[in-house]
Amino acid sequence: MTPGSFEYQGRRIAYCDHGEGPRVLVLTHGLLMDQRMFGRLAPALAARGHRVLTLDVLGHGASDQPYDMTAYSMPEFGRQVVALLDHLGIAQAVIGGTSLGANTTLEVAVGAPERVRALVIEMPVLENALPAAAATFVPLALALRGSITLMRALAAVMRKVPRTHLLVDMMLDFVRRDPRASLAVLDGIVFGRVAPERALRRKITQRTLVIGHKRDPIHPFSDADLLSRELPGAELG
Repeated sequence: MTPGSFEYQGRRIAYCDHGEGPRVLVLTHGLLMDQRMFGRLAPALAARGHRVLTLDVLGHGASDQPYDMTAYSMPEFGRQVVALLDHLGIAQAVIGGTSLGANTTLEVAVGAPERVRALVIEMPVLENALPAAAATFVPLALALRGSITLMRALAAVMRKVPRTHLLVDMMLDFVRRDPRASLAVLDGIVFGRVAPERALRRKITQRTLVIGHKRDPIHPFSDADLLSRELPGAELG
């Protein structure tokens, strides 16, 4: 694994490069998480002969975390994936992601289709997910807005807790984050476009694997099923 970074519109974007070869896969993480969620998957795919790139989109992980909500949107995250390909001189790749990363993948497909060889979309957040997503993230944003000082103090304490277990660390990382940056990310996403509109999605022709999980209210299986039927080259997994 080789860590790296590049400048995007005056801000730093961090990424990791796993493996080598002509078959390139880019993976994007979920909301308020980071590329460490692929800490096992990326090396496993690299061992099978793929070059796997993982990145922290702006506001996440080791990338810059501005407090300006206008810095964050799904289309903007999609442009950051394309900027990573530009930085590494890669003409085309398989683009994939989970949750926020799934919607970012859709944005790459509609914004720069010539850069996409195929798609892997896990737990997309589309129309069926919006009520549950709003019920989860709007109160979270309100809670952060009302307790910035307390959350900053708690974050400082939690950053001193050693990392011991991947899943536990992923849950604790939200508390470790700068709450002002988390609030800006949530505000930017809530007030922006969650996913490309249906007419744009239907123009995506690349081969696509759509992965859904049942009993997940924020990522209902119905959204994965919907997307698999909208995209002519899609298969539901």
